[in-house]
Amino acid sequence: MAKSGEPDWNDLRYFLATARTGTLSGAARALGVRHTTISRRLTALEAALGVSLVVRRPHGIEITPLGRRLLPLGDDAERAMQALLALARSGRNRVRLALPSGLSPFFAERMVAFNKANPAINLELTSGSRAVDLQRGEADLAIRMGVVADDTLIARKLCIAGWSIYASQRYLDRHPQPIDPRYLAGHEIIGFDARLASVPGARWIEAHGAGATTVFRVAEMTEMLAAALSGAGLAVMPCMLAESEPRMVRLAPDILGSHPVFLAYRREIGAEAPVRAVIRFAVSVIKDHAALISGETR
Repeated sequence: MAKSGEPDWNDLRYFLATARTGTLSGAARALGVRHTTISRRLTALEAALGVSLVVRRPHGIEITPLGRRLLPLGDDAERAMQALLALARSGRNRVRLALPSGLSPFFAERMVAFNKANPAINLELTSGSRAVDLQRGEADLAIRMGVVADDTLIARKLCIAGWSIYASQRYLDRHPQPIDPRYLAGHEIIGFDARLASVPGARWIEAHGAGATTVFRVAEMTEMLAAALSGAGLAVMPCMLAESEPRMVRLAPDILGSHPVFLAYRREIGAEAPVRAVIRFAVSVIKDHAALISGETR
C-alpha cells in the first residue's frame, strides 16, 4: 500500500494500458478489470503525482504532453518489474521456452529425457507463430525464425531453416508432375496471412505465383500442412515440417528460401542455472535436427 501522497506503482500498469489502447474500455479488456477501475486508478495516480496524465474525450483518452514524456519511463519501469518477476520465477526453477509450431515435435519427443535428467526444473513449452514478447515476460527463452532485431536480447544462432515446395499425392493426381516451382500459373496454392508476408514462402509465391489461384491463407504452418495434405493446393513451406510427413511430396530439390534460427533470451537471466540447462537442451535438440530443418537431407 502506498503512503498518502505517494504513487501506488501498481497504478502505473493502468496508465500504460490506457495509453496503449487509447480508451478506458480497451485498457479494461487488456487487464481484465472494469473500466471504472481503470478510471479510478488513473485518478489516484494523477492525485499522487500532482499532475494531469490524461484528458477524457467523448471518443477516447488523450495523453497529456507530460503524460507522453512519462511513458518511456513507465515502459522502463514495467520492463524492470517483468525482469524482476522473471528472475524470481527462474529462481523457483520454472523456465518457459517458446517455439515455432514446426519445432514442437522435436522438443516434445525429448521432454521425458530432459525431465529425468533435470527433475528440479519445471520446463514449460509453448508454441505458435506469434513471436512472444520476452521483455514483457511472456516467456523466458524463445526460438526465433529470422533475425532477432532487439539488441537488448542475447541471440544465439543455431542453424538455417530451409523452405521448398510440396504437394500431396491427392493434389498430384489432379496436376501430374513435373511442376515448375518458378511458374505456378494454373495451380491452386495455399497462401499466407498478411502477418506472415515476410516469410520465405510468402516471398516465393509473391515472385512466382502470377496466374495461380489462392485457395487458403493460413497463419500457422501446421494449418498449411493440413491443407496441403487434403489436396487443396501447393504449399511453399518449411522443410522441417513437410519432410517429416511421408504423404508430402517435395517438388523441387533446391532450397527455395531460408532464414536463420536463433535462440533468444534476456541478458539478465542467462546466468541462472535452470535457464542454462534449458539453453543446453534447446541447442542439443536443434543440432540433432539441423539437417532436417535446413532441408539438405537429400
